[in-house]
Amino acid sequence: MDKIPNRKSSRRIATTTFKISLLASVFSFISYFFAIYLALEILAYCHLIFGFLYLLCAYISKKVNITTARILFFIVLNLAITITASYIGRPGHIEYIYIYSLALPFTMFSFKNEKKFVYLFSCLSGLLWLILNVTNFDLFTENHLDQEVAAALIYPISSVFAIILITYELVFFSISTIRHNAEIFHKREFALEASETKSKFLSIMSHEIRTPLNAVIGLSHILGDNDPRKDQIENIEALNYSGKLLLNLLNNVLDFSKMQSTVIELDYIPTNIISAVKQIKKIHKAACERKGITMNVRIDDDLPMVFLDIVRYNQVINNLISNAIKFTENGNITLIIKKNRIEKNKIILHTEVRDTGIGIPNYKQEIIWKPFTQGSHNDNRKYGGTGIGLPIVKSIIDSMNSKVKILSKIGKGTRFYFDLTLNIVDDLELQESNQNKDYSFSGTKVLLVDDNFINIMVCKQILEKVQLNVTAVNNGLEAVNKMKENSFDIVLMDIQMPIMDGYTATQEIRKFDKKTPILALSANVFSEIKNKIDECGMNGFIFKPFTPGALLKEIEKFTNHAS
Repeated sequence: MDKIPNRKSSRRIATTTFKISLLASVFSFISYFFAIYLALEILAYCHLIFGFLYLLCAYISKKVNITTARILFFIVLNLAITITASYIGRPGHIEYIYIYSLALPFTMFSFKNEKKFVYLFSCLSGLLWLILNVTNFDLFTENHLDQEVAAALIYPISSVFAIILITYELVFFSISTIRHNAEIFHKREFALEASETKSKFLSIMSHEIRTPLNAVIGLSHILGDNDPRKDQIENIEALNYSGKLLLNLLNNVLDFSKMQSTVIELDYIPTNIISAVKQIKKIHKAACERKGITMNVRIDDDLPMVFLDIVRYNQVINNLISNAIKFTENGNITLIIKKNRIEKNKIILHTEVRDTGIGIPNYKQEIIWKPFTQGSHNDNRKYGGTGIGLPIVKSIIDSMNSKVKILSKIGKGTRFYFDLTLNIVDDLELQESNQNKDYSFSGTKVLLVDDNFINIMVCKQILEKVQLNVTAVNNGLEAVNKMKENSFDIVLMDIQMPIMDGYTATQEIRKFDKKTPILALSANVFSEIKNKIDECGMNGFIFKPFTPGALLKEIEKFTNHAS
């Protein structure tokens, strides 16, 4: 089989071989008559044979095999130049045509996939040229054409012919290069357009999903703060964790879209691992029961508080557990979190997910880390899934300066495990993290701008609980009018709204109010809107879905600054 890059390139090379072979046959038949005129009968018969061989090359390139046609063509071409130069002698300078044959392989072979043929036939032309000079053009015969005839008649013809061939080759190269660059440019433009479309789609989906998700997480916090009964506490915590799990799935999509080009940013905060992961078993309980398998959680009781990006850590664990459930039909799944050792102020934390599932063959344990791949081609149809869970796990753990390892046996099960080196929270930091911040904003006035009534309801309950005086409006135009009519200590501004969006509203407000802090409330990814936020005059950004603590912390920061 020919190793040609693609069908389009294959057709181009086949057409080029066909045309050059026909052209070479024409020159060979002309050379036949010219050799008869010069009384060089052997040379004439050689060119007659060469002419028919070129025609054979043209036929093979169309009907049989492109590679065979090109190999035959270059053998005949170099042989024709060498025999002709030997019969004409040095004064005729037929060897100038070698310049053409030296560069021609770069046109007729793919340098990427057929590099050996490019080197072979370029070197063959150079070698024959060298041998001719070393043998004083006596390689095939010592009876050369009369030197005066060769110099007066053949030399001008061979020089002009060589110039024509070389010029044609340069023009062909130039046109091919221009076309190739134009094709690359169009493909690049198409890829950029497709990438921009994908980014817009992800941004819109992120906003549309995060907005109701903000209400779910916010309401779960409100319910938890309203002195629930003991039998309700666990359900509220599960509701809150489920909202975060849904956020985790959304982050999977967003992380996959950017993990190839950017490093995943981590947010290390003081974390109690035991309390942070205690809802995992309950979340996956229904999926395990549907398949008749059990889930075990084994966590060391004496794990210290550590600095950890708990959102990403939970994302990794949930992805691994979901993957284990998917490929396990009988038996159990076990989550193990334990300390390997403690060294001064650091802990080596071992995390492992085991299952008794179908297992993964050794030769396929590398491809499972690639996006959209699973253990076999039939797995996706049988077990479902997006194929991005494990690649995201690898990306996150890599960003945590560790490696995910795998041990698996067919029919026995699989173990995914990794070790993290984490800093232990010291006593002072532990006291600060355990303190429940009491906020009191008595008399502070907030303008809340959001087109989603559920978000307004949730946000108002959070704000009014700490004595904030909240005025809510539903679009940017109403916000501008309210700011003209009243004074506020801070504005919480949604970005995407009907009638007037948050950017435009902020620009209008800044025309008559330069001081009041305006914070963006947005479900968009911050990196995508940072420049717009700065340009329109906003002071900060609060990411949806937010926790009450995160929201109140930002309000305190900017109202204190304003005062």
